[in-house]
Amino acid sequence: MENLMEAERVQFGDESGQAFIRLVSEQKKILYGIAFSYFRSESDALEMLQEATYRAWSKRKSLKDPERFAPWVTRILINCCNDELKRRKRLVSVEPANAGSTGVMEMTSDRKLDMEQALDSVKLKYRQVLVLKYYRDMTLTEIAEVLGKPEGTVKTWLNKGLKQLRDQMKGGLVHGR
Repeated sequence: MENLMEAERVQFGDESGQAFIRLVSEQKKILYGIAFSYFRSESDALEMLQEATYRAWSKRKSLKDPERFAPWVTRILINCCNDELKRRKRLVSVEPANAGSTGVMEMTSDRKLDMEQALDSVKLKYRQVLVLKYYRDMTLTEIAEVLGKPEGTVKTWLNKGLKQLRDQMKGGLVHGR
């Protein structure tokens, strides 16, 4: 009930932003986890979280149902991540991908690295569903709401994503691992 009142204040004019800040703060761990799953970089994840927070604040009056603040802000974050990935594809990279590496990757197990590499090669729309399902523990209904897609579509994407992931993992094992 308190969250509904907070969301309504966000939507209808708490210009100080306190209600908005409280609602975003309640979601920050989940939002950060989603952004990190896209970029595997703390700085990039924090940048996307900042951009999504800005966009949500700018568009707060477009929130139709105050009770749906969490899926609404999650969808904004996913759109920010997708926009950034598209922008990066258009840019020609000058520096090597690991130039800014802090050594964290060296401490990660081979199996986890294989999984992350396989996940990176899965089609984006399928990867989104896999990340929300298995990294964020969301139900298919919640994922459908966040992505704005029918539940049947989400289930299909999950199955196709799992198949692509399995194929990638098998391919990695066949090619010398």
